[in-house]
Amino acid sequence: MAPDISLTLDPSDGSVLSDDLDESGEIDLDGLDTPSENSNEFEWEDDLPKPKTTEIIRKGSITEYTAAEEKEDGRRWRMFRIGEQDHRVDMKAIEPYKKVISHGGYYGDGLNAIVVFAVCFMPESGQPNYRYLMDNLFKYVIGTLELLVAENYMIVYLNGATTRRKMPSLGWLRKCYQQIDRRLRKNLKSLIIVHPSWFIRTLLAVTRPFISSKFSQKIRYVFNLAELAELVPMEYVGIPECIKQYEEEKLKKKQKRVDQELNGKQDEPKSEHIAGSSTVLPRTHFRPESGCPSIPNRVPTRG
Repeated sequence: MAPDISLTLDPSDGSVLSDDLDESGEIDLDGLDTPSENSNEFEWEDDLPKPKTTEIIRKGSITEYTAAEEKEDGRRWRMFRIGEQDHRVDMKAIEPYKKVISHGGYYGDGLNAIVVFAVCFMPESGQPNYRYLMDNLFKYVIGTLELLVAENYMIVYLNGATTRRKMPSLGWLRKCYQQIDRRLRKNLKSLIIVHPSWFIRTLLAVTRPFISSKFSQKIRYVFNLAELAELVPMEYVGIPECIKQYEEEKLKKKQKRVDQELNGKQDEPKSEHIAGSSTVLPRTHFRPESGCPSIPNRVPTRG
């Protein structure tokens, strides 16, 4: 057992100084009881309770990411600045729909951007997470527009090959217009709607009283890609394949209708005109049995 030691700064008879420890404070280490190799008296690992780490991870209170998962999670969310606020966008959710907006190059002198908006890449309204998709897609479109536009710009709105289920609602379009920064509203020089449907023309006609006259003057309808090429340099304008197929089918139907009209005119009976006169005479029919021509629809004579 270790002797009682009283330490004090004052030298006295009952105190032990550091110089005297070697003589009066010697401790017999061999006499102390220590656990033997075969003793179970101090088995800390077996006696102390173990934390149930597997249960903690299983319950999800502590999430562990691999390097690949951390990298993937970092790519999922992207920040866009709209006005004076930053907004997070779920890039993984809108991955199939990011082609809805693209850069189509420049026109004129300077950095006058061409922004292409393809409605055929919009999500269908029947999806269960449609509201969540449209909310993130809205932030992505506005945020991307802020990044693409430096000076004046025009929007090419590709409306062809789009079903009604993919058409954005009027409220969504109005929200986009309202959230656009004042600079972007002012710098928008033209909104070209390609392949306008009856629905969208009616929609714009109904909403025209609620739209400013300046904005209404910027809207222009284009019914085929050839007309668009006369207005916009098409070198960097990405036209989706579905739009090209839509136009080809439309041209085939138009050509078929023209051919039918021409064939119908050829089958109609021709009228005979007297030279130098506007009088039209009915065509006569020859009756072989009488040897003389007959005039159809003759008025019977008296007698």
